[in-house]
Amino acid sequence: MAERIIHFREALREAIYEEMKKDENIFIMGEEVAEYNGAYKVSQGLLDEFGSKRVIDTPIAELGFAGIGVGAAMNGLRPIVEFMTWNFALLAIDQVVNSAAKMLAMSGGQFNCPIVFRGPSGSAGQLGAQHSQMFENWYANVPGLKVISPSNPYDAKGLLKSAIIDNDPVVFMESEVMYGDKGDVPEGEYYIPIGKADIKRHGNDVTIVSFNKMMKVALQAAEELQKEGISAEVIDLRTIRPLDFPAIVESVKRTNRLVIVEESWPFGSISSEITYQVQKNAFDYLDAPIKRVNAKDVSMAYAPTLVEAYLPSVKETIEAVKSVMYVKN
Repeated sequence: MAERIIHFREALREAIYEEMKKDENIFIMGEEVAEYNGAYKVSQGLLDEFGSKRVIDTPIAELGFAGIGVGAAMNGLRPIVEFMTWNFALLAIDQVVNSAAKMLAMSGGQFNCPIVFRGPSGSAGQLGAQHSQMFENWYANVPGLKVISPSNPYDAKGLLKSAIIDNDPVVFMESEVMYGDKGDVPEGEYYIPIGKADIKRHGNDVTIVSFNKMMKVALQAAEELQKEGISAEVIDLRTIRPLDFPAIVESVKRTNRLVIVEESWPFGSISSEITYQVQKNAFDYLDAPIKRVNAKDVSMAYAPTLVEAYLPSVKETIEAVKSVMYVKN
């Protein structure tokens, strides 16, 4: 398959377009997805291609249209529900957690709920405390949900296509600041299996685990560390639930050290669970305590200097790696 460079938003659009072409039961709904071509232009052109019955503008009522989506999924359709931001989706969390996630179990296996809830998660600059939150760990805490959080256009397309055809409800977390990112995406169709992490960079001295836009921090830190002779292996989780613990454990068995970079708050985070699983399954291979680099345990501020201080940084990641390597800064 020939490669080409396209934007993150274009990769998502292609995934939706290709699956909608194949299956007339797939439709997309959300605020501004139709006439405005999407708040972030992910759905650009879909209304012209598929019409207003399959590309549906909704009122500003997340709880309402998420509920409509769940009902449609129970009745044989495959909705893609776009939230303008996962911060707004807190209004719809009852439908995601109490309806979509539990439907198969509560119906004794009679009702699947093949639905994708998608939109941007996390910080995007000066947007303040109520518009800058990561919720991957919230949804990953819920049995019945699959949670995906890609870091690049190639993974975004392949994982979204897999999410759309999955028979379970999928929470698909993107990043507002990555929609304009460019990356290699093959011309042909492809799918990436849900639940498989990816080693983005091989190394021998330490394992760095991350996901979503914090992968940029992890990879940049690895580049800087290489200049100092420290070889870091960088793992992109891609899927948060199910989480590919074996991939992390096998890497730690080779490198004997682990640093986790995560934009979420530290308490009850994904990095907390990874830390538990690694000490449970690879304790004897660890040559140093596991280090985490998280967002600060406060609400996001508005001032640019405080935004910078809040988010995990390359500097903090390098310091964490040197700490587990017992190298003085």
